[in-house]
Amino acid sequence: MLDWISANFSDLLKNIDAIIFYSIGGDRGIPLIVLWLISGGLFFTVRMQFINLRAFKHAIDIILGKYDDPNDEGEVSHFQAVATALSGTVGLGNIAGVAIAISLGGPGAAFWMTIAGFLGMSTKFIECTLAQKYRIFNPDGTVAGGPMYYLSIGLADLGQKKLGQVLAGMFAFFNILAVLGSSSIFQSNQSQVVVANVLPFVAERTWIYGLVLVLIVGLVIIGGIQRIAGVAAAIVPAMCGVYFFAALWVILANLTAIPNALISIIHGAFVPQAMAGGFVGALVQGFRRAAFSNEAGLGLAAIAHATAKTDEPIREGIVALLEPFIDTIVICNMTALVVIITGVYNNPEFANLGGSELTLAAFTSVISWFPAVLTVCIFLFALSTMISSSYYGQVCWQYLFGDRSVIIYKVLFLVGVFVGTVTNPEAVIQFADALKITLAFPSLLGTYFLCGKVATDLENYMKRLQTGEMISAN
Repeated sequence: MLDWISANFSDLLKNIDAIIFYSIGGDRGIPLIVLWLISGGLFFTVRMQFINLRAFKHAIDIILGKYDDPNDEGEVSHFQAVATALSGTVGLGNIAGVAIAISLGGPGAAFWMTIAGFLGMSTKFIECTLAQKYRIFNPDGTVAGGPMYYLSIGLADLGQKKLGQVLAGMFAFFNILAVLGSSSIFQSNQSQVVVANVLPFVAERTWIYGLVLVLIVGLVIIGGIQRIAGVAAAIVPAMCGVYFFAALWVILANLTAIPNALISIIHGAFVPQAMAGGFVGALVQGFRRAAFSNEAGLGLAAIAHATAKTDEPIREGIVALLEPFIDTIVICNMTALVVIITGVYNNPEFANLGGSELTLAAFTSVISWFPAVLTVCIFLFALSTMISSSYYGQVCWQYLFGDRSVIIYKVLFLVGVFVGTVTNPEAVIQFADALKITLAFPSLLGTYFLCGKVATDLENYMKRLQTGEMISAN
């Protein structure tokens, strides 16, 4: 029965992926969705006058709590909001996804992944500012916000009420599908693959692993955003630290190989390579993986940032721009360097390995005992991503169907977690990309309309900051 489900599901997912990533110019062309994300990131970076550079230090000050005010309305702190958003992005996309991008697009994919991360900082700034600007407060004191609300309310303010409602409905519907079919299935699937390498009995009895994972995830998500944020704030910094220093260990152990690795990244980004499909192959894989990793342009992090305690929407947007920097420019590049300098991405011996297994092989080539540590990291990354994504989907479900039926959504999410442990990994990776990336269509379109309001608010905020009107709490 499980084999039949896996086989038929695989065919369906491949067809969906082909539709979403339709390319201009045939198989070797650039997918429309990649052009959409590139143009959005470029436009917002210029429109906001390189906010990703000029507000970087201020973002650090905010995240350190210098402007926190416990009397501000909201449910979580700036740090918890960032941790929750990062827990939804820092995960297997940084570990498995980067290895896949390098193996398909060559080392040059790392260059375009970095550019995508830099541009994504501006996109995420606007998304999360809008989430704060148009959030709503429920009668029970909880906060709801995100693309559904700033699309419907914000565009109504511009006289585009019907367009806003359509885009908001599209986003909510697409995100529910993305969470149920992508975040739950992909994360549980890839974590199961890696855990099975260390614990062989997991590979033989995947259903047991699935049930254990369902129990853990269920206990966390039942507590809502405050429990999710608390767990994320504990897991994310620790796991990012462990992973960062382990990658640094591998890189330093291959110190003499770094210059050649950097040359191959720059060369591969612009010079055609047969194995990578040339410039287009590297660019597409880099932007595609960055979008799946940091989710800039998809609007998801805005749902978490809407709950932050602040009376300054711009401030929360500035905090949010740190996420693509941490997620893509730092962590993804660490993975890329590890995969490139160890040579596993083009080693025939590892040709049949999946993304997580490829990264694991790269680390193991230097740190023989690291598989167990990396397995724990991957499990916790996957867990944190699942619990954050479940909240994103829940808010969208409530927007479309109300509060009373939320239990149905939670059950469906947990079913997806279980299904992921018994599904074909290759098909799940394709499905994860295809469903999540669809969110960029309604999210970015609405953001184009509303970015003028953000630009006005930003100018006012920066003037007050520079003239000393805005005093830090410390």
